[in-house]
Order: sequence, then C-alpha cells, then structure tokens
Amino acid sequence: MQSPFREFREGLRDIAPAMIAAIPIGLLFGALCAGKGLSPAEVALMGALVFAGGAQFAAVEIWRAPAPITVLAFSTLLINLRHVLMGASLAPKMRGFTPLQRALSVYVMADENWAMSERRALERPLTVAYFAGTAILFWLNWVMSTTLGALGGSLMGDPKRLGADFAFTALFIGLVAGFWKGRATAVTVAASALASAAVYVSAGPPWHVAAGALAGIAAAYAMGGHQHGEAAR
Repeated sequence: MQSPFREFREGLRDIAPAMIAAIPIGLLFGALCAGKGLSPAEVALMGALVFAGGAQFAAVEIWRAPAPITVLAFSTLLINLRHVLMGASLAPKMRGFTPLQRALSVYVMADENWAMSERRALERPLTVAYFAGTAILFWLNWVMSTTLGALGGSLMGDPKRLGADFAFTALFIGLVAGFWKGRATAVTVAASALASAAVYVSAGPPWHVAAGALAGIAAAYAMGGHQHGEAAR
C-alpha cells in the first residue's frame, strides 16, 4: 500500500494538465465578472463557494442589476444536475472515507477530478489522499485564476486568439478517450453529442447540458442491456 503523501502526489500529477487548462478560462471568467461590476472579492467568493465553471459562466451571462435570482438559481441548478450523477457514481468508491471526508470531497468535486478518480478506481482503491491531490489545489487554482482575472484578466484579450477557449474541450476529449470501451462508449458519446447539439441550436443554453446528459445516460443504459442480453444468449 502506498503512503498518503505518494497518493497525494500522484493525484496532483494527474490533475496538473487540467489545472493548466483552467488558468486562461479562470482569467477570462474573472474579466467577464469585472465587466459586470463584480469586485475581485466577490469573484473570489463565488469561485470558492460555487466552484462550478459552467454554472458560473452561465450566471455571469445573465447577470444584471437587480440580479434575476430565480433565473440564476434555475440555470445553475440545471447545469449542475450532472453532479448528482457524478456523486452517485463515485460514492461506492468512497467506502474508505469518513462521512466528513466524503462531504468535503463532493464539495470540491469537479468534472476533471471526478473523471481522474473514476479512472483511478478502475486500477486500485480510491483513497482520501489521492482525491485530495486532485481536488484541493485544483479548487485553489480556480479561485486564484478567477480572482486574478477580475484584477486584470481583461489584459489577456480574446482567448480565442491563443486557442485558450479550446483548452477544456481538448481536455475532455482526452478524458473520454481514457474511458473508451469500444462500441458502447461510441454510442453513448454520439447520442450525448447529437442531443446536446440539437437542443443548443433549437433551445439554446443551458438546456443542452441536461439534454446531452439524459441522452448519454439513456444510451449507456440501452447498450448495457443489449450487452447483457448478448452475454445471456
């Protein structure tokens, strides 16, 4: 069994590419917040308490004075519903966590450290030290980069010039590739992508997030049943 320090270090090593990819996104988000009139302290507090990049971007897009609380709450809830599924998926791998450790872990759970933890659990038991390595500094990195963006991130200019807007997309492509299991994965990804794209064009955000998630779940369930049926024959 590895020492907690080594587990933490391996978690940090695995999440490092995602941390680097998050920096320009965080700077951009902070600059957008500053343009909406939020102070650096408010941006830091949002990053620390909400810690959900997609939901935060959606909130800033519809932010105005006075703030439309109902619309903000519903939009962020819809976008973050995927965390319910992510938490349910990760819960069985957290049997060695205390209730407090589990609560703190899901608080700082994001798409990236969730994916890293799921992949880790395929090879060996998930530990508190490993998850902490993927989560604590990732959380701190997001808070710091968004705050710096609020202080002066607008100087970066349009991130599309540098291709920075594609950083997270490239990262998620890599994460999906790490989970590839043949036809079942291809069908699930295709169903999710097509449903999300169709709803984005027809209804706009944030509905495409929920549509993609539901279509992916349905496809995965259907493919699971199909494979079990083939195995039974």
